[in-house]
Amino acid sequence: MAAPGGTLNCEDFSMFQMMEAHLSRDKAIKACIAQTSEVVGQLREERAKDGENLAVNKQLRKEQTKLKLMQSELNVEEVVNDRSLKVFSERCRIHYMPPKVK
Repeated sequence: MAAPGGTLNCEDFSMFQMMEAHLSRDKAIKACIAQTSEVVGQLREERAKDGENLAVNKQLRKEQTKLKLMQSELNVEEVVNDRSLKVFSERCRIHYMPPKVK
């Protein structure tokens, strides 16, 4: 894909495509993390009541693994965002510099 040509195209790409996509993915991942964290909390309460229930322990481990994977996915998304902004800055710095989003 070629770099957008002109001020308007770089600004449009940055603001309405790239940044919006990063924010929506970040929001979705964080929502999944919150939901899974809630499930992990409930399973921990169940385990505290009945620590010998193997089904609860197995489900808790499964949900904790899922939570760790989602947290690592959030880290991956941060790296992708940083690299995308770096490439964008290299290609479009003459025309437009996007604002920092954190």
